[in-house]
Amino acid sequence: MAVDPPSRPRGLPSAHDQGTAPVNELADEFGRVARTLEAEDDLDAMLDELVASAVRMVPGADGGSISMATRRQHVTSEHPSGELAARLDAIQSEVGEGPCLEAVFEEQTVRVPDLRHEQRWPRFARRALEAGAGGMLSIQLYVEGDNLGALNLYSLHPGAFDDESEQIGLLFASHAAVAFASAQKKDNFASALAGRDLIGQAKGILMERYDVDGDQAFRVLVRVSQSRHRKLRDVATELITSRKLNELQS
Repeated sequence: MAVDPPSRPRGLPSAHDQGTAPVNELADEFGRVARTLEAEDDLDAMLDELVASAVRMVPGADGGSISMATRRQHVTSEHPSGELAARLDAIQSEVGEGPCLEAVFEEQTVRVPDLRHEQRWPRFARRALEAGAGGMLSIQLYVEGDNLGALNLYSLHPGAFDDESEQIGLLFASHAAVAFASAQKKDNFASALAGRDLIGQAKGILMERYDVDGDQAFRVLVRVSQSRHRKLRDVATELITSRKLNELQS
């Protein structure tokens, strides 16, 4: 009976890595970076700092960004460190191929030492060279259900990314992923609290205007939300800002 081969574990080095870079001494430094990121209250600011820290700490990196895939389909480029990073991400989106997409969907580390000799994504490689890139390194950052993320690093010079770059990048990503998850939880919690407050305000308006109790006011908001196919929070925001809901006037 045939036995399926074991799946490739996440977070493994790329095929180029020879495992020669001594980076264990950097663990404490990366831990400090992770704690700094985790302490950031604003998720966008934290991700900006995450990319900036990676560019600063990974040898050979001249720029970076984060690729996010929602429901394993829609891919967006977030928090580019500069014009080059934004341009390279845009090229991958346009041609539908490249190391960032590979890292996101295949959940593996992808290293491109020299774009001049890259054969896996010929359309992307040609245009990336024209844009001024020499090499790339993309590392899985997080997996949350069907939502995926990868850290993308770019170099202006061919051969800039070596084993040391990859291993430091892997170590950085492992620490950054913890900080990212924590910050995202904080952001989701704050968003939930804000949404609850908005719904409470909207209920108060309906209770005062139509002389109904809290449960009845909430059911009105739900009814409007369903009829408009809009989020309850958005309906509540509309009522607070405009002081009216069109459905209630009919």
